[in-house]
Amino acid sequence: MNLRKITLFTLSLLALFSSCKKDDDSGTTFVERDRTEQQIIDGDSLIGYLETHYYNSSTFETPGNYHVSDIVITELPKDEAGNYLPMPDPDDNTLLIDAVQTRTTTYLDAEYVYYFLKLNQGGGDIPHFTDSVLVNYSGMMQNDEIFDSTVNAETPLDLLNLIQGWRLVMPEFNDAVSYIENGDGTYSYDNYGLGVMFLPSGLAYFGSPPLGVTSYANLVFKFELYQSEINDHDEDLIPSYLEDLDGDGSVFNDDTDGDDIPNFLDTDDDGDGVLTKYEDLDNDGNPFNDDSDGDGIPNFLDSDSTESNQD
Repeated sequence: MNLRKITLFTLSLLALFSSCKKDDDSGTTFVERDRTEQQIIDGDSLIGYLETHYYNSSTFETPGNYHVSDIVITELPKDEAGNYLPMPDPDDNTLLIDAVQTRTTTYLDAEYVYYFLKLNQGGGDIPHFTDSVLVNYSGMMQNDEIFDSTVNAETPLDLLNLIQGWRLVMPEFNDAVSYIENGDGTYSYDNYGLGVMFLPSGLAYFGSPPLGVTSYANLVFKFELYQSEINDHDEDLIPSYLEDLDGDGSVFNDDTDGDDIPNFLDTDDDGDGVLTKYEDLDNDGNPFNDDSDGDGIPNFLDSDSTESNQD
C-alpha cells in the first residue's frame, strides 16, 4: 500500500514556518520564549506527570495486537487535601516513570529530554526520520484533553511534515511484520510497533500550536506503527534520509549549492546543470561512489564534475 507524499511546496513552507511566525497582521512580531529556559519548565512538568500517572501494564503481558484504545493512562488518586495516594492494584498497573525510556537530543540549539513507553517493538522495518508512516494515533495534553485522533483508522503521514518529536520516536520502533486485507476495504496488521511518546513543548508545537493545543504544552501521543516507506522527496534517486549530509538529524540545513533549496528538495544538488539522478555514472543505484576527478567528493555534490550517464 502506497503512502501519500507531501508536496514539495508544502515542505518548503514547513521550513519557512519553523523559523518565524507573526501573531497578527499589524506587524507586531511574536516573540517566543527562550527554548532552554522553557525546557527546564517542561522537563519538571513531564517528570511530575510520569511520577503521578500509571498505565494498565498487565493488559500487555500477553502477546497480541493491541490498539491505542487498549492503553489506559490514569492519574493517581488523591486524598481530600489533594495529596497523592498509592497506586491502586500494583499487580495490574505500573507508574509511567518506572516504565518509560529516556532520550536526550539537541534541537534548535536547545537540549531536550523526551520519553517513550514501548509496549511492543514491532517486527518489521524501522522507519527513517524522513520516511512516510502508516499509523493510528491519539494525541492529548497533560490534562488528558484529547486534541487529535485518527479514531482507530490507519492514517498515512510524512514524518517531515510532523513535529520533531515524531521524527525522533518513530525510528525507535518497527512497523508490522505483515498485513492482510479483510475483504471490506480494511486491513489487519500483525506485530506492529505500539507505544506512547511524552514530548516537551520544544519538540512539539512550542509557542505556535494549532487550534485545540495551548502554547508551550507538553504532549502525549499513543500510537500504532503499521507501515513505513522510504521517501525520495525530489525524486533524484537518493533517499531523503541520505541527504542529511552532516548527520544532525535534519535535512533542511543541507544545501550543497547554496541556492536556498535543501538537497532533499533540489533535483540538482551541486548546481552544475546536471540533474543529480544522472550523476550515478555506473548506474548501480549509488551515486556516492561516482567521483570522476578523484577529489573525494561524489559527482552529484561536486560542481566541477559535470559528467552524466545520459552522455
